[in-house]
Amino acid sequence: MQAIAEDVYIENQYLGVTLGAIRLPHGLIQVDAPPSPEDVRAWRAVLLSLGGSSERLLINLDAHPDRTLGARSMECTVVAQEKAAQVFRSRPSTFKAQGDETGAEWEAIPGLGNVRWVPPEISFSHEMTIYWGGTPVLIEHHPGPGVGALWVILPEPKVVFVGDAVVPNQPPFLAGADLQAWIDALKVLLSPAYRGWLVVSGRGGLTAVEVIRSQVEYLQKIMQKCEKLAEKKSTPEEIEKLIAPLLSGFKIPNERQRQYTQRLRYGLYNYYMRHYRPTNNTAGEE
Repeated sequence: MQAIAEDVYIENQYLGVTLGAIRLPHGLIQVDAPPSPEDVRAWRAVLLSLGGSSERLLINLDAHPDRTLGARSMECTVVAQEKAAQVFRSRPSTFKAQGDETGAEWEAIPGLGNVRWVPPEISFSHEMTIYWGGTPVLIEHHPGPGVGALWVILPEPKVVFVGDAVVPNQPPFLAGADLQAWIDALKVLLSPAYRGWLVVSGRGGLTAVEVIRSQVEYLQKIMQKCEKLAEKKSTPEEIEKLIAPLLSGFKIPNERQRQYTQRLRYGLYNYYMRHYRPTNNTAGEE
């Protein structure tokens, strides 16, 4: 676990997403949970070592299974944006480790079995502020990677957790994306309002400004390529031609090639169907 500011910690060692912990006088605010049951147990033990009040709150940065599968095992109140809460209401009550390959991290966990979702007990529309003593914790809705994506913002130490808004060194998840909203959110992150802040990616930890700029350019490239296909009235199957060029800019380990290729294939297909073939809409949830 790495301390990035006073009483603010991140953890990158578990499979899945970058985790966060904010220690406040009233209790501990956690950002996301690992998908693996074994990692959940390890993470809970680490959090106990932080001490302080026994009150705990878990914030889900979006509804993606990588960051929500382990929420029930964290055994605390869960907070999410209201559109993410709607995603949970549309899911079966029990998650089954089968179905489409989406290129997600949870798909690499052996013996995951059936997991019961824990829908958020607290939700909000645009923003919410938590006052647990010390610095206030602001939660803002920033759609783009998913309809219920949010940021956790700590104005005093100038730290912001942005989830899948920035995903360094790997292709982003696109199936549920709104690329224009995503680009707009990243431009806010690049504005003077966030100059000098520590930006925590949900899949990579602390993130430099140059990485955020590269993310904007990458998403713009995807939009342009999809729009050209749509202008030609291309079939969704022609999305396959985009995968190799869009992967070429990443230095991908050999063991990740298949996963990241499938992530782009699944994401691009669902994005294209939702935005350019709405009469044949797909669920678009990863």
